[in-house]
Amino acid sequence: MTAPRIAYQGEPGANSHIVIRDNYPDATPIPCASFEDVFAAVAHAQADLAMIPIDNSIAGRVADIHHFLPTSGLHIIGEHFLRIQFTVAGTPGTTLDSIERVHSHVHALGQCRRIIAEHGWQPLISGDTAGAAREIAEAQDVTQAAITPPLAAEIYGLDILARDVEDESHNTTRFVVLAPDAVRAPAGNGPVVTSFIFNVRNLPAALYKALGGFATNGVNMTKLESYMVGGHFTATQFLAEVDGHPDDPGLARALEELTFFTTDVRILGVYPADRFRASA
Repeated sequence: MTAPRIAYQGEPGANSHIVIRDNYPDATPIPCASFEDVFAAVAHAQADLAMIPIDNSIAGRVADIHHFLPTSGLHIIGEHFLRIQFTVAGTPGTTLDSIERVHSHVHALGQCRRIIAEHGWQPLISGDTAGAAREIAEAQDVTQAAITPPLAAEIYGLDILARDVEDESHNTTRFVVLAPDAVRAPAGNGPVVTSFIFNVRNLPAALYKALGGFATNGVNMTKLESYMVGGHFTATQFLAEVDGHPDDPGLARALEELTFFTTDVRILGVYPADRFRASA
């Protein structure tokens, strides 16, 4: 099989790039400026797959993804978890004492407040964490540094001055792999996750009734998030994830019951559960 081209949002060295390198070492990573560009690259056959962050253990859901995913026409075929590790990196000659300003994505700055406060650095927002490393490499200023993934520091030739500077050691991001064609994991071959969306009418107890079948059939629901549909307050769409395969009798019955109380049910993916779930 030809090594896949995998699109991701960000510049070389971003966390999405690290996930691709770690799990698809033969793949060709394709950096894109925005999430919309990532989806478009796969839709227009400029890339074979997309690697997209969907949740973070500190920041929660990645809002833009949940906006694009239901209408993208793409399918989830896998998931990967990445322990997020940030470094403080600067050009040669920079020291922790010489730094006055640190550049990074707004979420990374928020996740590394402790070291910023300890040194009294001024935080400056960049488009993404890898882009911050590029900015510092271009500036060649020992009073500025980047909070960036170690791969980005390596790519842009920066010296790493401090490692693992994130405030929380559990800082983990979940990524999903998207493909233009649905590829369902086989049933009975290890733990499986099923992701799906559904709409409910704005009626009393509509959600309670819609979800009752999962409880009575012993299906573990691991995610349930709501969104307004088309800007209307009278219709709600939900993204849900459950443990199990649609061919499993319990989940099959639960999904059938779900259709009685909803206007639309669409499976986004049936894919192997990452081993991180068991360890967590």
